[in-house]
Amino acid sequence: MSKTLFAAAAASLLLVGAASAQTAPAPAQDHAHDEHHAAHPTIDSPIEALVNDPATKAVLEKHLPGMDKHPAYGQFKGMTLRQVAPYSQGNITDEKIAAIEADLKALPTE
Repeated sequence: MSKTLFAAAAASLLLVGAASAQTAPAPAQDHAHDEHHAAHPTIDSPIEALVNDPATKAVLEKHLPGMDKHPAYGQFKGMTLRQVAPYSQGNITDEKIAAIEADLKALPTE
């Protein structure tokens, strides 16, 4: 059912925010701030960065399975989870973002 909700959210994203998703530059990572977790993207990284790192992808799969398989992935992969949340029709909540962030912070550094 969450895939259905995410599909609806992505459709909303395409209708409401596709232009900004395509033209907005990916946020720059603050590598100095990520000193303790320099090996992994953070909650403020673009979704694509989280998907491209095997450890952080596993965290995303735990909380938001199939995100990288969604047909609209190309439209929102450069956005952060917080940026996509308003278009998710409640599927990406503040609580879920907090849980993902906690799991990301718990990852061992390489």
